[in-house]
Amino acid sequence: MKLQLSSQQLVKLLATIVVIGVSITGIILLQKSRIKPPEEILTQKEYQQQEQLEKIQLDVLKGFPTLGYNNLMADWLYLRFIQYFGDQNARRQTGYGLSPDYFDLIVSRDPLFVNSHLKLAVSTSLFAGYPQKTVEFLGKSLEKIPPKLEAPVYPPYYLWIYKGIDQLLFLGDIEGAKHSNTMAAKWAETYPDEASQRTAANKRETVKFLENNPKSKIPQIGAWAQVLSGAADKKTEDRALAEIQALGGQIIRTPDGRLNVRVPDNIR
Repeated sequence: MKLQLSSQQLVKLLATIVVIGVSITGIILLQKSRIKPPEEILTQKEYQQQEQLEKIQLDVLKGFPTLGYNNLMADWLYLRFIQYFGDQNARRQTGYGLSPDYFDLIVSRDPLFVNSHLKLAVSTSLFAGYPQKTVEFLGKSLEKIPPKLEAPVYPPYYLWIYKGIDQLLFLGDIEGAKHSNTMAAKWAETYPDEASQRTAANKRETVKFLENNPKSKIPQIGAWAQVLSGAADKKTEDRALAEIQALGGQIIRTPDGRLNVRVPDNIR
């Protein structure tokens, strides 16, 4: 039997092969880079040229058809972002300015990809300096995501938590932070596990405190403590520790190496 394809079907098939091929190639290259990290250190100009090329590629991908392979494309882009974020030599030279581009691409292709959105939120706000973009992209995800979702690591109410952190710490949007924490509590209380129930109670208390003490440093220390608890890398941990101490919070290291945050009585 001879298989015949229309021109439209042929174009779709070829594009699908390209998407899968590019994704597999990217995964292979990333795995190789983890096995044998690049030893060559480039000049500042060369790192800047790399950054410009990466920006062009990301801009091209914004118009690239996924043909139903949105999740696969999002996974591949996230792997690229992890390599970008982890290249400390390059980031010291060029910064994290492409984080919003990665965030935009990934959230538009897979708004349910909770774990990637949380990592991208930290990079976009703390290191790239675009908290307004983080709030925008988290909002896009929250428009599509259901309150209950089987996520590999974090349940989706963490998206509301991170949105509230950005609104409180970087944008000074107290009303927005109250709404985000209210929604985080509503979503968290639908989960039966003890940790989610504690989170729901904590976020309700945060809303009450913000209503009565909108200018207090205590919610800010709490927000940075939340960032600290979810820090996946030393750079994020160091930034959170520095901010907590700058606000007057105390860091206590337990004998088993854990970090606890204490708010002194004189902090208001």
